[in-house]
Amino acid sequence: MVEAGQTIKAERDPETGLLPGADGKQRCWWHGNLPDYLHYHDTEWGWPVDDDRRLFEKICLEGFQSGLSWLTILRKREGFRAAFANFEFEDVANFTEADVEWCLGDAGIVRHRKKIESTINNAKRAIELKKEFGSLAAYFWSYEPKSENRPSEITFAVAKTLGKTEESTALSKDLKKRGWSFVGPTTVYAFMQSMGMVNDHLEGCCCREPVEEARRTFKRPR
Repeated sequence: MVEAGQTIKAERDPETGLLPGADGKQRCWWHGNLPDYLHYHDTEWGWPVDDDRRLFEKICLEGFQSGLSWLTILRKREGFRAAFANFEFEDVANFTEADVEWCLGDAGIVRHRKKIESTINNAKRAIELKKEFGSLAAYFWSYEPKSENRPSEITFAVAKTLGKTEESTALSKDLKKRGWSFVGPTTVYAFMQSMGMVNDHLEGCCCREPVEEARRTFKRPR
């Protein structure tokens, strides 16, 4: 059993990008066998999501990640949830300048004024999107890439080229037109990866097929 904070010493295969875990399973390399990061890889990353609160949370946290590592954000996620009303965007939209100042004093989050203000702004824009499309999920999933536009295999070499795509660029452009901020195409693609709009688990990763099956049976929001 891996204790909290303990890592498993193993090396990534330089050809496949796969990393063996303590359980003998092969996974994508990027979690580094850190227990909390590995749990995120196995249970969240790539699994399809249609819950508006979770979608809003993730796109905001991806914005906070800009210039930082996702692990930094992941380890502060509970702090972010406490600071931003659990990312209930109808509540966040009502935040005032006093709330901004309170957040700037909160060591449990990334204290970046523009990113904090962006989260409040984006909450207001999320309300507008929900009114127009019925849900954030319906809007975001309308940008899911068609299968013919996806790589036939997600090899390590291919994965390293997937910083942004035509679809993430289009979604980023539309969000910016609607007044959203901190939603560049690379940020948006990371959001699409994590929320299951694409399956970028590597070939041979133990999560690739379960995630693909979940995507096959997932009812796309309309």
